[in-house]
Amino acid sequence: MGQDRGKYDFYIGLGLAISSSIFIGGSFILKKKGLLRLAKKGSTRAGQGGHAYLKEWLWWAGLLSMGAGEAANFAAYAFAPATLVTPLGALSVLVSAVLSSYFLTERLNLHGKLGCMLSILGSTTMVIHAPKEEEISSLEHMSKKLVDPGFVVFATLVVIVALIFIFVVGPRHGQTNILVYITICSVIGALSVSCVKGLGIAIKEAIAGTNVVKNPLAWVLLFSLVGCVSTQINYLNKALDIFNTSLVTPIYYVFFTTSVLTCSAILFKEWEHMGADDVIGTLSGFITIIVGIFLLHAFKDLNVSLAALAVSMRKDDRPFPVNGVTSHSTYELVHEESTEDMEEREMGPPFDTISRRNGSMAS
Repeated sequence: MGQDRGKYDFYIGLGLAISSSIFIGGSFILKKKGLLRLAKKGSTRAGQGGHAYLKEWLWWAGLLSMGAGEAANFAAYAFAPATLVTPLGALSVLVSAVLSSYFLTERLNLHGKLGCMLSILGSTTMVIHAPKEEEISSLEHMSKKLVDPGFVVFATLVVIVALIFIFVVGPRHGQTNILVYITICSVIGALSVSCVKGLGIAIKEAIAGTNVVKNPLAWVLLFSLVGCVSTQINYLNKALDIFNTSLVTPIYYVFFTTSVLTCSAILFKEWEHMGADDVIGTLSGFITIIVGIFLLHAFKDLNVSLAALAVSMRKDDRPFPVNGVTSHSTYELVHEESTEDMEEREMGPPFDTISRRNGSMAS
């Protein structure tokens, strides 16, 4: 019964993670559409400190879609390991990229399509080889994990980095560097996932009949989650307003996934129980995702398609024209003659030609 229950929870978490990616990927499009409508009206942009988007229904639709996605994501973490749920966030990159090509006129060329495929393949590889975190069945066990020295140091560094980027780096470079706001969202996201995991355990305990309302840790996790999610929404909204959606989404995924996997490894010590094949598989899957996301946005401005590629290949195979004739034999003949002429220019005329010239000069 325990094994069957574990498989049942696994498939529930998998389904919730996939649905979460669909909702979150769609939310980027709705939010961006709302922000673009406000920009056309001349309202103060969110990247410049404006809050006119609060009156735009499309932005609220995007926020609700993201809320539904985050709720599904929240539930997925309660049923499945973070190393299963987090890599599936690449599907939101795919959904956002495809929808933006239709609704935001942001082209998805051949490189982008290959990048989407690689992201999916890399996510699948990571899921197969993902480390299995230690089983945590109660808030008491979770509290012991949270006070572990390794996690305390990690959480302290995350908070320090976030504060530096918010108050020092952000005001100076946030408008020009896409990594600033995304870094804030990503490092804070690592802590939000830990809070989600703890609250998921609390909800399971409450369903089982345990009184978790009186447990201070449940409230600490709840308020910490609210603060983390609010910060993420604020700075992700700024990044979306200033930069291209097809850039923000994949870069955010890479940074966020790296932060969550690092946090999960430190908090749950899951990498200690992995074999060498699983370590290589997990790292290979993640690198594949990074390569896919690089292809997705690095060449987004190039007009590359299968049709254009076929035309280019036909042009490369076309023989060199000579006097309107394009036969391969003519091309080879001209090539040979030009080679001989070039050698003659380098070595000088043949000996008999020099003799005839000398004879004519003598006469």
